[in-house]
Amino acid sequence: MLQDDANARIEVRRRPYGVVGAITPWNFPVMLAIWKIAPALLAGNTLVLKPSPFTPLSTLKLGEILRDALPAGVLNVVSGNDQLGAWISSHPAVRKISFTGSVATGKKVAASAAPDLKRLTLELGGNDAAILLDDVDPAKVAEKLFWGAFSNSGQICSAIKRLYVPEKLEAPIVDALAAIAKSVKVGDGMQEGVLLGPLNNKMQFDRVNELIADAQSAGGRCVTGGTAKAGGGYFIQPTLVTGLKEGTRLVDEEQFGPALPIVTYTSVDDALERANGTMYGLSGSVWSSNVDRATEVATQLETGSAWVNQHLAVLPHAPFGGAKWSGIGVENGPWGLLGFTELQTVNIAKG
Repeated sequence: MLQDDANARIEVRRRPYGVVGAITPWNFPVMLAIWKIAPALLAGNTLVLKPSPFTPLSTLKLGEILRDALPAGVLNVVSGNDQLGAWISSHPAVRKISFTGSVATGKKVAASAAPDLKRLTLELGGNDAAILLDDVDPAKVAEKLFWGAFSNSGQICSAIKRLYVPEKLEAPIVDALAAIAKSVKVGDGMQEGVLLGPLNNKMQFDRVNELIADAQSAGGRCVTGGTAKAGGGYFIQPTLVTGLKEGTRLVDEEQFGPALPIVTYTSVDDALERANGTMYGLSGSVWSSNVDRATEVATQLETGSAWVNQHLAVLPHAPFGGAKWSGIGVENGPWGLLGFTELQTVNIAKG
């Protein structure tokens, strides 16, 4: 209620869009599907959900499980290739698209939806920078940094993709991370002790190997990894690369795999300028023994999420989305829920 007096009563209401199209990626197919299903249906919409062609079965099974819990037609899971996604994003019955995936594909989704002026939520890729300040204790942060970069073999949009360290801390940070990388077992996740699995598909496996090779040709040194795991499969050992700077692909692009460039800087302003000097803006983190100092630096990151002394802290009750090319709108929390509604102002004259 905005106004209720002798002249008028003005109400602001939230209305569902009707039919929502959702397109999900291959790295977390079930979780990211639920991120869209729950708020879309709670807001009163029906949903057409298309999983990645690389991981259709888990999402189809989720639809099968929910089939008996929902009225017919409320949730529709359809699988197919990229042409199906284009058809959903251009179909006139669909009034909103919620897409999670790469920047390149997100632009195609937006272009496909534009003629019909569909509403969009785009959660796109990132090239997250983690900045270590000069008072950080390498031994205390190494474990968190490693898993912030290499969880799910680096196949997370908001994982650490670039690590900026002061020149004087490069050696101890590299040594601490390398010790962890060498101790982590890579292989079949059904085997005892395995902590990191394969890349999801050959296309991504080839891309990460290509970026590592390019980094080496540009003068980068692989402290660990740098090669595929022996025995076949899409396995790549956790790879730490030093000696790089901006202008090389592994620093400038989103690798989406287990390869982390460690880049030195000379001043905090230098680190911030380089961290922000990209069209990506999903998330980033700052690490320090002084939380207030780190927070001040973190708020200067041009990102949708800015973390202090942690990374990958994506929570269901906090908004998650990107700045710049990393997205439009947010998911999660009440903000994500409201993204599946449109406003209607009802103005009732009195007298």
